[in-house]
Amino acid sequence: MVKALQIGLGHWGFSWSKDVIPNVPNIHMVGYVDSNPDAVQRVQTELTIAPELCFLDLETAVQNTDAELAICTLRTEAHYPVVKRCLELGLNVIVEKPFASTIAQAKELVALAKAAGRVLMVSQNYRFQPGPIAAAELIGAQKFGPVNLVTINFRRHGPTQGYRYWDMPDPLLADMSIHHFDLMRMVLGDEPKRVSCRTWNPPGSPFGHNPVGLATIEFEKGTMVSYSGSWMSTGPTTPWSGDWSMDCSEGEIRWSSRDHFMGKSGPDRLSLRPLEGEETPFDLQPVEYADRVGTLAAVAKVVETGTVPARFSSGEDNLHSLALVQATITSASRNGEWVDISEIMA
Repeated sequence: MVKALQIGLGHWGFSWSKDVIPNVPNIHMVGYVDSNPDAVQRVQTELTIAPELCFLDLETAVQNTDAELAICTLRTEAHYPVVKRCLELGLNVIVEKPFASTIAQAKELVALAKAAGRVLMVSQNYRFQPGPIAAAELIGAQKFGPVNLVTINFRRHGPTQGYRYWDMPDPLLADMSIHHFDLMRMVLGDEPKRVSCRTWNPPGSPFGHNPVGLATIEFEKGTMVSYSGSWMSTGPTTPWSGDWSMDCSEGEIRWSSRDHFMGKSGPDRLSLRPLEGEETPFDLQPVEYADRVGTLAAVAKVVETGTVPARFSSGEDNLHSLALVQATITSASRNGEWVDISEIMA
């Protein structure tokens, strides 16, 4: 069993407390932390958490427990200082994306975790689904040979679908597209080389910043990715992972994942179409621990055994996903100018 503290019990943190943590059998909770007494009271009242397990600050929680793992589910701007302090206090850490606000901060956290001999994981929950796992395995096995072009479309209409963060900077690229960018790296087994991106805010939009964008991303092995995303689309809604078409030299792989919409959920889908052949569905294998439960189960296993599984989203690995986000934002600010990932990582 891994003894854990949860830090951050707000709206999203409470969802972790209620829906995620109880479903990971080898997590043993020894504390819950939030500076807001109302948030602490809520977990006590609604989840019947014992008062002696609740704390108003991290230092007191660490002093009064034997926690090994910090589950950091705070607002984005608090990630860097809290994760840093957790690592300094000797804790392993899992943190929501993005795990830092800048590449410099992220590099500092990665170096700190390495120096302390601690695990730092970013909860890239879209990785823990049958569709992208199968796609990654098929690409790795060269099912249809090398990948030439990947086309990804993400479409949602924020005003009618409960979106709340109207004033968030880069609501598409920083908040949503990071999931898609991270999946590109995982599924292709490759790293981005450079990117060109344009974003805009259509007439009548309630967003304060650009919710629509197009990007072309070149990967190190030569694969080109055409990506379009929109929080203001009136077209057919896509699954949260987007709709993917992976055009290979000998056929096409099509897939989608996390088809959750307005309280409903559907299965992941993947199909294969050989060159000059018919498209047929591919039988996806279920994932034992999916989505956020999967990320927490994965870090618990690493802490317990020291064995790092395939496609594990460590802080060091996630630097490249964060860099791709920053590169697209930089390119968009330069009216679509090509931006090298090396410039961002420097």
